[in-house]
Amino acid sequence: MSPIFMGAKYRAALAIVLASTYQEKKKKKKKRSCWSKQWLLKRETLSHMALLQELKAHNPDDFKNYLRMSESCFRSLLQKVGPLIQKDDTIMRKSISAEQRLIATLRFLATGRSFEDLKFSTGISAQALGHIIPETCNAIVETLKGEYLKFPETSEEWQVIAQQFNDYWNFPNCGGAIDGKHIRINPPPNSGSYFFNYKGFFSIVLLAIVNANYEFIMVDIGKNGRLSDGGVIEQTHFNQKLKSKQLNLPTNAETKEWLNFVFVGDEAFGLHENLLKPFPQKVLTPERKIFNYRLSRARRVVENAFGILANRFRIFHTSINLCPEKIDMVVLSCCVLHNFLRKDNHASYAPVSMVDHEDIQAGTIVPAEWRNESNRLLQLQSSQSRNTSNDAKTNRENYVQYFNGVGKVDWQFRMV
Repeated sequence: MSPIFMGAKYRAALAIVLASTYQEKKKKKKKRSCWSKQWLLKRETLSHMALLQELKAHNPDDFKNYLRMSESCFRSLLQKVGPLIQKDDTIMRKSISAEQRLIATLRFLATGRSFEDLKFSTGISAQALGHIIPETCNAIVETLKGEYLKFPETSEEWQVIAQQFNDYWNFPNCGGAIDGKHIRINPPPNSGSYFFNYKGFFSIVLLAIVNANYEFIMVDIGKNGRLSDGGVIEQTHFNQKLKSKQLNLPTNAETKEWLNFVFVGDEAFGLHENLLKPFPQKVLTPERKIFNYRLSRARRVVENAFGILANRFRIFHTSINLCPEKIDMVVLSCCVLHNFLRKDNHASYAPVSMVDHEDIQAGTIVPAEWRNESNRLLQLQSSQSRNTSNDAKTNRENYVQYFNGVGKVDWQFRMV
């Protein structure tokens, strides 16, 4: 048999073997998976959407607990935020509705659960939640901040706040109570010790000013926890405007010309002609004890505002696992929602039991409910002021004189 004929037979046999092998591999090849798990496509029936319909109809208190607001308040919020987060349907699939996006975001803020955990109750994939929640937080801030978190810009606006402090807390010429907290975070990749604070965990700092009604009027978010707390305060936009006298604070009130317009803080803040802090224990006199009590009484509003915030939004009881920019937006959205709910859903969001109360007859303080739980918002460290001006010292002594003279209240001696 000729070599040419032998070669042709060999090539034919080889082609048959290759074709057979290809067919076998084709049979074994996995079918291509669809774009989403089938149970995620049934979110209307398998997610918390069905549960919320039941709660709305028969258990409104449980609805409030689930979303931290009443159904009517939720609808009001959805009406404001919805247009910014609604997406169009496509040929391939139906979009996740604005309602579903807002509910998922509120549950994230209320619980602090991971996206992987939330996907089971929301019926939305963890990957999608990673986009939806920051986007919705941004929409909440964009739509609510102008109305519910407005920093005073004129002397007249500051005087409105000061009048409330005098009416509610017997403290004159006060523009707000100031405080700061460390918020736990998971450090970003390759950030080293940049966010590592003095208590041994990673954090960013939230600095806030609160009015007499437990509402935030200013928040400064995002300074890294490694900074000394005094350094954090120094770098804030508020502090820079305060020291350069650009806040448009009122001149001394007509009836109290010798008392500067002030903010009230604790030991973490430096004494300033427009910022009061308590006297340290080692220099206390009976008159200064009265001053410290009156200062603490006014400053307690910011403690309670932070306490309510962390109690209602349990995201603050976790280490937030997002990039710093998204964490800033999450925290800001919680502060804006706090004010929104204080105004529009006051009774259920922050009932009387959620703030400290004084028993002025017994001379005791009845602590708020939030104080009974571990508060994950860590206080700023005390600062040692070495460059306090004489004007700042004089102004504090003027307040000592006022609270022990014409500005005293009958019960103050029972409270010290």
